[in-house]
Amino acid sequence: MVFMTDYKQITTFNNKYKTLNLIMQNTVKINQDLVYVGVSDRRTALFENVYQIPNGVSYNSYLLLDEKTALLDTADITVSEQFFENVEAALSGRALDYLIVNHMEPDHGALIAPLLLRYPQATIVCTAKAAQMIEQFFGQKPANLQAVKEGDTLTLGRHQLTFTMAPMVHWPEVMMTYDSTDKILFSADAFGTFGALSGNIYADEVNFENEWLAEARRYYINIVGKYGVQVQNVLKKAAALDIQMICPLHGPVWRENLGWFIGKHDVWSRYEPEDKGVVIIYGSIYGHTESAALRLATLLAQRGVKGIKAYDASRTPVSELVSECFRVSHIVLASSTYNNGIFTPMENLLADLKAHDWKRRTIGIIENGTWAATSGKLMRAELEQMKEHTILAETVTLKSAAKAEQEEQLATLAEEIAKTL
Repeated sequence: MVFMTDYKQITTFNNKYKTLNLIMQNTVKINQDLVYVGVSDRRTALFENVYQIPNGVSYNSYLLLDEKTALLDTADITVSEQFFENVEAALSGRALDYLIVNHMEPDHGALIAPLLLRYPQATIVCTAKAAQMIEQFFGQKPANLQAVKEGDTLTLGRHQLTFTMAPMVHWPEVMMTYDSTDKILFSADAFGTFGALSGNIYADEVNFENEWLAEARRYYINIVGKYGVQVQNVLKKAAALDIQMICPLHGPVWRENLGWFIGKHDVWSRYEPEDKGVVIIYGSIYGHTESAALRLATLLAQRGVKGIKAYDASRTPVSELVSECFRVSHIVLASSTYNNGIFTPMENLLADLKAHDWKRRTIGIIENGTWAATSGKLMRAELEQMKEHTILAETVTLKSAAKAEQEEQLATLAEEIAKTL
C-alpha cells in the first residue's frame, strides 16, 4: 500500500469508513491525557510466525490528548478494525496531529499507511532509519515526516516528549519516547511480555510473578536476548530518567515495582543466571536417553538439589527451552546420536542458543549411540564455540541403553553438579 495524496479519494474512503462502525471501542483511560488504544490477539498461534503464544499477545498503542494529539505506534494488521475503532473513539472528533513511530516492525507499524488515509494531516515522528523502513514497506515516504535524533523534543502543549535512541533493541531504527510531564517511558519492545490482556492492563492488577514472568522471560530472551550489550546501554539511559510508569508495546503497563522488573532485564541482559538450579533437556528417540536423564534428576534430588526441571526437546517448544537455559545456572544436555550426528531437536536447540549469544553456564553432557556414540563429542564442539561456559569434564556415555555401570557415571555427574551449585 502506498500513501495516497488524492484528497478526494481520501475523503471518500473516510466517509465510507465512518458509516461502518462495526466494532465496539475498547479503550482504557490511563490518566487525564493518556488513553490506551491497543488491542489483544488470541487468534494468532505463532508470534513472528515462529514463537508459540498459547496465551495470545497484545499490540499496545497509546494516544496522548493535549493541545496537540499524538498517537504512539499503531498495531498489527490482524487487529486493524478494533484498533481504528479505538483510535476514533479516543480522539472523539479531534484531529490527529502526530504519529510517533518508536518501532517499525509490522506488528506495530503495519497500520501506518491506513492510519494516514484516515488522518492525512498527521505528521510522522520517527528516526531516520525508521523513515527509510517506512518507504521500504509502503513504497513511498509520507509527505509529513519529522526525523528525530537522540535528545530531540516535541511539545504537545502541557506535555514535552524527549526521544531516546535504542538501536538493536531489537531493530536498528528503535527509539523510546519519554514524557517528562507525567514521567512515562514509552519503551517500544523493551519490557514487553507475551500474553493477551483481559481488562487488567496494569502489571499490578495481575499475579505477574507467578502467571506472567515466565512469558516475560521467554519474550525477552527470544526476541531481544541476543542484544544484551544494547539493552545494557538502554538501561543506563533509563537510570538517568525519573520514570513513574513504563508503557511497552506488548504486555502489561508498569506503574508499581518498576525496579523489580527492570532488575530482571538487567540480569537477563548481562547473561547471568536468574536462579541457581538445574534444567535437564533430553533428546531421546526410543526412551533410553530419557531414562538416563530422569535417573540423573533423581540422583540430583537425593543430593538436596531442589526445583529440578526436565524437558523433552522433541515436545517442548524451543523458545521455552532457550528461556529455561537462560534462567538457570546449570544445564544438562542429553542426546541420542542420530545419523552419526546430534539428534535433530537437540541440534536445533544448540543452534538457537548460539544465535542468542548464550553464555556463562555450567553444562553437563550425556550421550547415547548404538553403533557410534558421537553426539556428546559433537555437542561439546558446539558448546565450545559459545562464550564463557564451564563444561563438566566427564561425558556420560550410553551404548543403546543405560546399564549398571552408567549408574556410577550418573552419580558422579550428579555429585559434580551438586557441588558447583
